[in-house]
Amino acid sequence: MKLFKFKRRKNSIIEDGVARDPVIIPRSEHGISRKNIDEPALKVLYRLHKAGYQACLVGGAVRDLLLGRHPKDFDVATDATPEEVSELFRNCRLIGRRFRLAHIHFGRQIIEVATFRAPHGELHEEHHDESGRILRDNVYGEIHDDVWRRDFTANALYYNIADFSIIDYVGGAEDIANKRLRLIGDQETRYREDPVRMLRAIRFASKLGFTIDENCRQAILELGPLLAEIPPARLFEEVLKLFHSGHAEESFVALQHYDLLKYLFPDAVRELGDSTTAEFVRLAMQSTDDRVRLDKPVTPAFLFAALLWTPVRKQTEANVEAGMPHAVALQKAATKLVANQVRYVSIPKRFTTTMRDIWSLQARFRFHAGRRAYAVLHHPKFRAAYDFLCLRANAGETAIDDCRWWTELQEKSPEQQKKIISAQKPGPRKRRHKPKKDKGGQR
Repeated sequence: MKLFKFKRRKNSIIEDGVARDPVIIPRSEHGISRKNIDEPALKVLYRLHKAGYQACLVGGAVRDLLLGRHPKDFDVATDATPEEVSELFRNCRLIGRRFRLAHIHFGRQIIEVATFRAPHGELHEEHHDESGRILRDNVYGEIHDDVWRRDFTANALYYNIADFSIIDYVGGAEDIANKRLRLIGDQETRYREDPVRMLRAIRFASKLGFTIDENCRQAILELGPLLAEIPPARLFEEVLKLFHSGHAEESFVALQHYDLLKYLFPDAVRELGDSTTAEFVRLAMQSTDDRVRLDKPVTPAFLFAALLWTPVRKQTEANVEAGMPHAVALQKAATKLVANQVRYVSIPKRFTTTMRDIWSLQARFRFHAGRRAYAVLHHPKFRAAYDFLCLRANAGETAIDDCRWWTELQEKSPEQQKKIISAQKPGPRKRRHKPKKDKGGQR
């Protein structure tokens, strides 16, 4: 079923499957209504238009509105320079060096305004590294230039506030109607400009239920190693978008299919051949998706802890066999695995601290009595660690008994919890022996 009417204009020229002249879709032939556009975005569009500038809603917002979704962000493209935009809005801040942008603040909401950009050329102010990746780009142009700088056809539609039409240079409207994700231009060149586009392709396809175009798919399979050149901090942001959009499970499967996971979580990849580990990670992804859909809070620490759990557990066991106490063995294993992981995808310390708490509590869940049980129950990260424990049990990685015991305990009142814990017999405690003194009284 088509989501909107679509008629191709006679002035549209198709070359290699790409429209070279624009298709203009009038208001009567598409379903975008200003009622579904946030008021701050409309204010920006109208003020730019009244000041004599061209102003269009662009990118994912147009795509989502055509699909009947409510966009998370509303981005605007214009022929006004960032400085000209700043003069029109007192609540504007200019940001960025690689891409100069105007951020217009309305309370907590930000409307991002970008100036139309021109194609690459030797005389323009853009720089590439040896692999073809763009390092700096502030080349301004017109709308017919700007469209070729965007990544996917579905993200290259312009909603023109002047007459409420949609401007389509690349067949994006048809691709959206057909649920097809297609990269604009030469596949290899576009991925070399920005290898993160491979992750974006997977994210959009998973999120929207689109099929990735065959040429686009083949290029991902061939150019995956380019991700190794991306700074770990930027990959952290992309991983959050992949796993916290409500489609983590589908995204994870796609990352495995395209063999990209090894450039993000190499230690995890080495353990996913084990069916129990694979099921545990799948359940963790599914749990995160459920929380996102129910609008419950999620933390990156939980999924990162799940992805690295088997490597950490195995390294901990090896350390214990080498003679280390369990707590020390876990600490050293966690330090080693996290240090290796941040070489690929960086993890801020506030999340690695939570990951360590989740891991350390797993061994402490066997305590059902006394102070140690109370300490576990009232630990700040108890709930995340408890969810982690139950996922392990559901995957068959540990016995279900501890999960059931802590589940039933949480259903009781504080007074009942105290009685239950007090009634439990504490396990045997290891006796600590004082070091012996030698006969001369020396230690």
